[in-house]
Amino acid sequence: MTMTLLMFAGGLMALILGAELLVRGASRLALTLGISPLVVGLTVVSFGTSAPEMAVGVGAVLAGNADLALGNAVGSNVFNVLFILGLSAMITPLVVNIQLIRQEVPIMLGASLLLFLLVLDGNLGFLDGIMLMTLMIAYTVFLVWQSRSQGQAAQDEYAAEFAPDQPAPWLDRLSVQLALIAVGLGLLVAGSDWLVQASVVFAKALGVSDLIIGLTIVSAGTSMPEVATSVMAALKGERDIAVGNVVGSNTFNILGSLGLAGVVSGAVGAGGLVVPAAMLNFDLWVMTAVALACLPVFMTGREIARWEGCMFFGYYLAYVGYLVLAAQNHMALAAFSGAMLSFVLPLTVITLVVLALRQPAPGEGNSP
Repeated sequence: MTMTLLMFAGGLMALILGAELLVRGASRLALTLGISPLVVGLTVVSFGTSAPEMAVGVGAVLAGNADLALGNAVGSNVFNVLFILGLSAMITPLVVNIQLIRQEVPIMLGASLLLFLLVLDGNLGFLDGIMLMTLMIAYTVFLVWQSRSQGQAAQDEYAAEFAPDQPAPWLDRLSVQLALIAVGLGLLVAGSDWLVQASVVFAKALGVSDLIIGLTIVSAGTSMPEVATSVMAALKGERDIAVGNVVGSNTFNILGSLGLAGVVSGAVGAGGLVVPAAMLNFDLWVMTAVALACLPVFMTGREIARWEGCMFFGYYLAYVGYLVLAAQNHMALAAFSGAMLSFVLPLTVITLVVLALRQPAPGEGNSP
């Protein structure tokens, strides 16, 4: 068990370091090639912080653990919104850019609903994966096209937000950028392999399924780059980046991570990813509900207040608590579920509806 813990920790560190190197190298390379800073932020940074989920998903498929691949992606999306945005908002209220409300959150919600529809038959197959990957490419191309219509002032503002604290001229060298990308990808591959192997051992030792391990331990671990990015952005006052990183990463998790996992599963003759009934009946509903809840929360004054952050954070703890109780078939599960369904969830829905109806008129609240 000691070696398994070391393998898990080593895999997690390799994923975090690999994502950091990949983001640094790819973002500098994109800027060197003349790509808009806006596109770099919405694509390279989001893709880089989602790279661990993608690497673990492919590694899990190749290892024959489809439940881990699915649980990791879905669990990461729940973790990103409830835990990361909740924690970041508790540090400081988070500004929500108007583009996120009008475009990025609806796209994230659309991707969540599409995934739900694709797996209703209990399988995420090769063609499903191709569709998701195609949409990811189309989304990226759309962002590139959209960036060309952005005013120079908007691009300069975004570039300033992503500017490093200390200048690093050595990062402007093409050879260094390519080396960072190569090393980052290598660490992601190695880290995902170690993390998957250790997670399987944990699942067997604890007597719980690969799905539960993926939804909790692995999803939290692979989301560490998002945690670091959003929390540091909140501490540094770059609060719109803290929100944009999570929304962009969630879209990439569905379209990219699960899309690639579905393609790989079909390519190796596995017949696609078999979706567990537990995920169809509960976890996918939670992921979709969390994405939907972002709209009324984001619309209220175009910020996520501290109390809303506490609400998100509390719901993540409740979600994990439910998974643990369900995995152990604990006698308290019925009472816990009854309290959530009869009181907490209805009260939250009413609150969100009231907030949405009372959103500030144009010109009030935060500026775009």
